[in-house]
Amino acid sequence: MTDENRNFILAAIMCVAVLVGWQYFFITPPDPAADRQTAGQSVDPASGESVSAGTAGTAPVPTNDMAGVAGSAPVVDEPAALPGGAAARAVLPRALALEQSPRIILDSPRVDGSISLVGARIDDLQLKQYRQTVDPTSPEIVLLSPRGSERPYYAEFGWTAPASADVTLPKSDTLWTAETSSTLTPQTPVTLAYNNGEGVIFRKTISLDDKYMFTIEQTVENNTGEALTLFPYGLVARTGTPETEGIWILHEGLIGYFPDADGLQELDYDDLQDTGALRSRTSGGWLGITDKYWMTALVPDQSTESRVSFSDTPVRGQDVYQADFLRDPLVVPAGGTVTATDRLFAGAKVVEIVDGYEAQYGITNFELAIDWGWFYFITKPLFLALLYIQGMVGNFGVAILVLTVLIKLVFFPLANTSYVAMSKMKKVQPDMMKIRERFADDKQKQQQELMELYKREKVNPLAGCLPILIQIPVFFALYKVLFVTIEMRHAPFFGWINDLSAQDPTSVFNLFGLIPWDTPAFLTIGIWPVLMGVTMYLQMKMNPAPTDEIQQQIFRWMPIIFTFVLATFPAGLVIYWTWNNALSILQQYIIMRRQGVSPEWGQDFEWLTKRIKARTGGGKDAS
Repeated sequence: MTDENRNFILAAIMCVAVLVGWQYFFITPPDPAADRQTAGQSVDPASGESVSAGTAGTAPVPTNDMAGVAGSAPVVDEPAALPGGAAARAVLPRALALEQSPRIILDSPRVDGSISLVGARIDDLQLKQYRQTVDPTSPEIVLLSPRGSERPYYAEFGWTAPASADVTLPKSDTLWTAETSSTLTPQTPVTLAYNNGEGVIFRKTISLDDKYMFTIEQTVENNTGEALTLFPYGLVARTGTPETEGIWILHEGLIGYFPDADGLQELDYDDLQDTGALRSRTSGGWLGITDKYWMTALVPDQSTESRVSFSDTPVRGQDVYQADFLRDPLVVPAGGTVTATDRLFAGAKVVEIVDGYEAQYGITNFELAIDWGWFYFITKPLFLALLYIQGMVGNFGVAILVLTVLIKLVFFPLANTSYVAMSKMKKVQPDMMKIRERFADDKQKQQQELMELYKREKVNPLAGCLPILIQIPVFFALYKVLFVTIEMRHAPFFGWINDLSAQDPTSVFNLFGLIPWDTPAFLTIGIWPVLMGVTMYLQMKMNPAPTDEIQQQIFRWMPIIFTFVLATFPAGLVIYWTWNNALSILQQYIIMRRQGVSPEWGQDFEWLTKRIKARTGGGKDAS
């Protein structure tokens, strides 16, 4: 075996290793149960319950009146017993956990749920427009859940005070009174009140728009003879580590943007387990906890400064993750009032809605709540173009096809030049074979003659790589669009593709459903991946073939390898790749015909026939 062949085989093995490694480490097989889980994602062990995150009486507090809180908002503590004497460690069905406290119903075009009057927590939220599966009759996505349930996840707003302050504040088990409507809608905000019996009245007026933004206006009425110094806070707490996609191109965990400090902060759950906490100080910004498609984020008053923090507090062997802000102190004069207004985003990360909130409320870089990735400058414009086309054609799958044509038109001149170069390479291939045979023992002379041939025929052997290199950023950007944007979730195409963000559900190994057998994940090779492999094979045969037989055999396997790898990718991406290949084949075929070159699509069929005959004894040629 020559050094050239040995190096080529080594390179091919490395390429296959990379592809298999990507498949094994980064592509998570689809879990049918994953999408049936609620968005408030963890299963508690013994307790199954989130500890309260707003107990001002036991939380760390300032050591002097004006020092502020040294770190963050109140942290979690041990939960009190449930009403009726039930043990706090018991895990209750979600519906029963909701019954443990009186509630204010909330209802809007996009969300429904309730607010607990105990602690005034927003801890029951479902997304009306999103279902757990592609079946439109399946249950709604559950985002927030109450204490005592299987997967506690909630938001809370309140006040803390300096350690020396002699004032009773609302706690996590404080029972608030509804002063207004018993139902929160976009047209009817609700006001909750708590009188501490010492001359101080706390009120929360909660408003909800027709999408996913809550506005919490907290007012303190001081009827005592002394001024009070209080610190408004907000927090989002989640008990237990949720299941995540586990792929590096998507962030799931704690997230925030701090304009005056560290900019965008993304902490995975395991990162926070290692560090314990991350604290900073900023003016404006936002922070919270994000999933792939959903997010619960605090938006403090953008004109004020806050201490912000992410923390992980182990409680009875279970991690309690918290994102919180603590605003600078407000002084409530004797006989006066003070108001603090902050917001909470809780819902689906719809691009138009997220961008709209950024513009409406001046939330710095709120658009980064959606993980556009390193190729942001390609990914988001690509999505916006796809969204615009979808609005015209009514189907995201068709929009992908149209967008592919537009991309091909943009790169047509460069691709055209490359295909002409490849056609010339294919045309001079017989001459290249003769040179290799003539100077088989003199590699240096062989290379010199080849270079002279390239110059004489005006051939650039590297030009054929350009179309592939051009496609890589677009391919990756489209993969991000299909993977992270909720607009692609459960978006149908035609026929059997009812979710462009999921892999093709069919499999060649059960004859695409004709055989009643559920194939393993690694054998789920659908119709579209097979079509992609076929188009990849046809396109490879239009390019100059390697002169070495070993190289030819390796290249014959490449379409099969890519078919298996791309089978787990979102169907929308495979449709794009197949359609792009088909357009490239058409373009290249026309150019080759003009150059007087024909594709050699039949050679592999002849090779396969010889192999079969050799194996069955019908022929001696097995090379």
